[in-house]
Amino acid sequence: MAEACLTFRDLTLGYSDHPAVHHLTGTVKRGSLTAVVGANGSGKSTLMKGIVGVLKPMDGESVAAPGARIAYLPQQSELDRSFPARVVDLVSMGLWPRRGLLGRHTADDKASVGRALAAVGLEGFEARPIDTLSGGQLQRALFARVLVQDADIILLDEPFNAIDARTVADLVALIKRWRGEKRTVLVVVHDLDLVREHFPETLLLARRPVAWGPTQDVLKPENLLRARRFDEAWHDDAPWCETEPHGHAGHGHEHEHAHAHDDHRHHDHGEIHAGPDHETGPRAA
Repeated sequence: MAEACLTFRDLTLGYSDHPAVHHLTGTVKRGSLTAVVGANGSGKSTLMKGIVGVLKPMDGESVAAPGARIAYLPQQSELDRSFPARVVDLVSMGLWPRRGLLGRHTADDKASVGRALAAVGLEGFEARPIDTLSGGQLQRALFARVLVQDADIILLDEPFNAIDARTVADLVALIKRWRGEKRTVLVVVHDLDLVREHFPETLLLARRPVAWGPTQDVLKPENLLRARRFDEAWHDDAPWCETEPHGHAGHGHEHEHAHAHDDHRHHDHGEIHAGPDHETGPRAA
């Protein structure tokens, strides 16, 4: 059996005493590639922040394997693009965990940055100010920063938003390369067709875990419907709120689920919908 790289034990995360991820229990295996999906406000980004330690648990814990290095790429909307920096400066930030903020960069470090830029198709962009980059170019530079971190666990929060199809394809190829190197990768993704085509494992969240396991099992219509119902239960204008059974499709994670709390209802509906237009299989090649 594959070794656990991340372990969640009754993990509950939130803000100002309001839980956003409820009672998540399970393991992420070393070398796995997992999509984290769910409606807006379902706890996906919160989970990423909890894993990396930006957000402390309200209850339970998230534990990485001893010595595992974690690289975290937040959403582009959280980045200050007006900061006066060049592409090479942005990518070199990935060296901070090893060199420190004021550490001198060696010749090997500079070579590593150059190789990372070449790997994402930005060779020759070293001196470009980051505020002149397109959305796709900036995302490539951010992936280059992750590359130089040489991390064991890679967390990517919505890396495919608002970028062109070619960049999406190139970044998916890089993610698969990381998986081939036995790195553990978790990616927040909205496009379920993309998930079905490229991600072997999926965690479906609706503030609490709905299903977790092989993608073809997790993204079944009944699970998407349950996720939508759980999401609707948080809304003031929801027509009803029902209690769901705890059991769901899985793959040995032994997940435990808690019921939604009635006092947290102020999030917009997201992209996860059950219905004929949202339950199709992988896209044709």
